[in-house]
Amino acid sequence: MNAINGSARRTATLALMIIALLAPTFATAAPALNAARPVDFTRGPLRTSDNHRFLVYADGTPFFYLADTAWQLIHDLTRDEIQTYMADRAAKGFTVVQTVVLAELNGLDKPNARGHLPLQNNDPAKPVTKDGPDNDYWDDVEFVLRHARTAGLYVGLLPTWGRYVTANWQNGLVDGIFTPKNARTYGEFVGRRFAEHDNIIWIIGGDRAAPTDASRAIWRALAEGVTVGTAGKLDYTKTLMTYHTSGPGASWWFFNDEPWMDLRAAQSGHGQNSFNWQIIKQGYSLQPVKPVLDLETAYPGFRHGMPPTIATDDHARRGAYWSVFAGACGHTYGHHSIWQMHDPRRRAIANPGPYWYDALDAPSAVQMGHLRRLMESRPFTTAAPDQSLIRTEQSAPHDYIQALRGERFIMVYTPTGKTFQLQMGKLKTATLNAAWFNPRTAQTEPLPPVQNTGIKEFDPPGPEQHANDYVLILEEP
Repeated sequence: MNAINGSARRTATLALMIIALLAPTFATAAPALNAARPVDFTRGPLRTSDNHRFLVYADGTPFFYLADTAWQLIHDLTRDEIQTYMADRAAKGFTVVQTVVLAELNGLDKPNARGHLPLQNNDPAKPVTKDGPDNDYWDDVEFVLRHARTAGLYVGLLPTWGRYVTANWQNGLVDGIFTPKNARTYGEFVGRRFAEHDNIIWIIGGDRAAPTDASRAIWRALAEGVTVGTAGKLDYTKTLMTYHTSGPGASWWFFNDEPWMDLRAAQSGHGQNSFNWQIIKQGYSLQPVKPVLDLETAYPGFRHGMPPTIATDDHARRGAYWSVFAGACGHTYGHHSIWQMHDPRRRAIANPGPYWYDALDAPSAVQMGHLRRLMESRPFTTAAPDQSLIRTEQSAPHDYIQALRGERFIMVYTPTGKTFQLQMGKLKTATLNAAWFNPRTAQTEPLPPVQNTGIKEFDPPGPEQHANDYVLILEEP
């Protein structure tokens, strides 16, 4: 099967996905989930919320960051494939696509799908530009930005992958094509070239730690350049920016209170043992308060870690709920076949399974939309993690139970269906409505009202085992 056939095959699937996103999934006796909110660019640019924990539009309307990693998209896909990909991700409820201008794989030495290279002689200060539309690599980047907006998606845009600054993931030794001077020049070009696009979230870095002064100087210069190019001056209020480090790792290990850092970001790792509630908890606790995100976590199909393990859809789903319930302002999904756009035309990296166009319909990709709709069904920007609710001993990271408490509601996630006890009395009313929400299916099973006093025990449906995950919902009537 080729990519075009794979795209055509999924027309009916996209229609069904749109219907599913619009359909209520709560049982009759429980409140219905609303349709996922369309991305609304008319509400103004994104900013951090007044409590500095979430993203909102300029008018204060909440924005749930739900991203997919499509690192090779700009370089590898044809325009028809790009539009197919964008339509699919929007239909499944994603709000952001994360991709890279100077791609990791063949980004400098091999032309992209339209036959274009980005730089002259691999010099960041000399982008290849030609007059007229659709004539160069930068027009191809603009095509991605334009069609993402048409689909209703923001683009988490990395100006470059980190290998062009430091070859090694961790040591920060500068050995690439960038210096502080040409990083600033390149950043200004990229910022100026795409300044009119209102759907960019800038992501500095690219899977690289920055433990050295030399590497940090380059990344700072790039951030400054992008800002000057975008705003016409060094005004960080005009950009929304974060840093993508290697994993497991976190941006705040290298850049915490930088003026260009609007969000803290982690990469928790791709295998089965990505216990990202731990690193999100750390980022959430830091000062000054900023939104926190996991930009890369368990990738279905990726063999990773020591000893190596292969993550599944269940691990990807678990990481999403753990991170959001631990205080993240959203989540980034990834699939081992999709980040690299695996298909018969290109060499595969680390033995992916299905081709990218078949992996679009992975169960975990559909289930990311369930999470977004669940969060948007309540005032999620009022929520904060609250582990004081949990009265059950937590001795193992793989079955960690995470609680989230917001205005008039509590949600508790158990990844294994383990019975647990809660300290009641944190909400105001004498009795609470209760239900089990199934993250795999988005179905809800209502429970009898719960007395809001003392310690109560809750036993999720089914046996205690990996992937029998549930969310307990308690809320004031």
